[in-house]
Amino acid sequence: MHLRPPILALTAGLALLGAASFAVAQIERLDLSKMVERADHAVFGTIVDHQVIVIDHEIDGPELYYTHLTLEGFDLATNEERTVVVSYAGGFIDAQNGVYNSEAPPADAVRLGSRAVVFYAYTENMGGDLAANAIYASHGGLYQTVTGRGGDVVVLGQGDGYAISQNIALHELQERVAVLTEATDKLHGK
Repeated sequence: MHLRPPILALTAGLALLGAASFAVAQIERLDLSKMVERADHAVFGTIVDHQVIVIDHEIDGPELYYTHLTLEGFDLATNEERTVVVSYAGGFIDAQNGVYNSEAPPADAVRLGSRAVVFYAYTENMGGDLAANAIYASHGGLYQTVTGRGGDVVVLGQGDGYAISQNIALHELQERVAVLTEATDKLHGK
C-alpha cells in the first residue's frame, strides 16, 4: 500500500515528460507555397538510377543507409532541363543488408523508370557527414505521377497536410510552382 504514491508520482512524471516531448516533435503541415519556399528546387523527371550506400560513422554510428535517386527531367519553376541526384535515409543494398525508414518514399515510387515530382533541398549533413540534396519532408517531398488517356501527366496528391493534397495536372502544378517561386524570390530579394 505504501508503494502507490511513488508509482502514481512516477506515472504522472512520465506522462508529463511524454507530453513535453510530443509538444517539441511535431509533423509540419506543408501547403504548396510553404514547400516551394523551403525547398531549393522542384523537378519532374524519370528515375534513371537508384543506388543505396552505407556509411559507418564514428559519431553517428554504424550502418547508416541512404538511397540516392538520379532523376532526368526539368525544373518546374524554370522549365530548364535538369539531372539531379536526390537522397533519403533508408534503403537496401540487397535482401540482407539495409534498413527500413518509415519516412522513406514507397518502393513503387522509386523504381527505375518511374516518373515523379520531387522537392529537394541541399543539406551539409544528413547524418554520417553525408552532404546531399535531401528530398524535402521525406516521403512528403516525392509525388508519383500517372499518364492519362490523352497523354497528360497527372501528379498524384497525398491528402490533407501535404504540399500536393489532390491530384493535379503537371502543367497546372508547373504554373503554380513558377508563380510561387517568383513570389518567394522577390520576397527574399533574389
